[in-house]
Amino acid sequence: MAEALVLLPGTMSDARLFGPQIAELSSEMAVMVAPVTRGERIEEIASGLLDLLPKRFALAGLSLGGIVAMEIMRRAPDRVARIALMNTSPLAETPVVAANREPQIVKARSGRLDEVMREQIKPSSLAPGPYRGEVLDLAMDMARALGPEVFIRQSRALQRSKDQQVTLRKCKVPALVLCGAYDATYPVKRHEFMAELIPYAHLCVLENAGYLPTLEQPDETTAALRAWLKQPFVLQ
Repeated sequence: MAEALVLLPGTMSDARLFGPQIAELSSEMAVMVAPVTRGERIEEIASGLLDLLPKRFALAGLSLGGIVAMEIMRRAPDRVARIALMNTSPLAETPVVAANREPQIVKARSGRLDEVMREQIKPSSLAPGPYRGEVLDLAMDMARALGPEVFIRQSRALQRSKDQQVTLRKCKVPALVLCGAYDATYPVKRHEFMAELIPYAHLCVLENAGYLPTLEQPDETTAALRAWLKQPFVLQ
């Protein structure tokens, strides 16, 4: 594959979210991680990234990164050679979910970011296993490194996110829809729905992963990405 692979992290995550995948794939292709930390609207984040990214690239995003990836594809479909959407959603936030972010923003502003993140990423959001504690600790470390201002900007962007169903229906490139079976935030049914929207999309459900499959099941996630990266351009 000639195109570079661009990875977009999720909410309050950085390149460490894709550490195992970077280690495996960077010997085969150019891999870059682009930040989704700048801007209070998904459109603003996507626009800023398009100024930085290569002319054409493979795009993979998880959670918020997936939402930004869909907006990038909507804005510049000719630049996205293939797309992978992981533990994410094409739907706009409901008024209830958007309103529930307000008290979290207040807590983050008042120095209680750790409390907010523990509410957002509970042990039950990950699959049970011997490494669940380590994955949770890394998630907290990433959140602390980014800090409350990034949390507030990303929360505002999610509150204002728009429906991308039409974008997915128009997708004409190889597409992977991947999720962890234990993820309650973005459940399997949501990903089945997404895969049905995208022509010829491949759905991959990892039974022993939850909200952070790149860390929970790194080998399986990398294998799914590698297969997607090798998928031929036969879509019309």
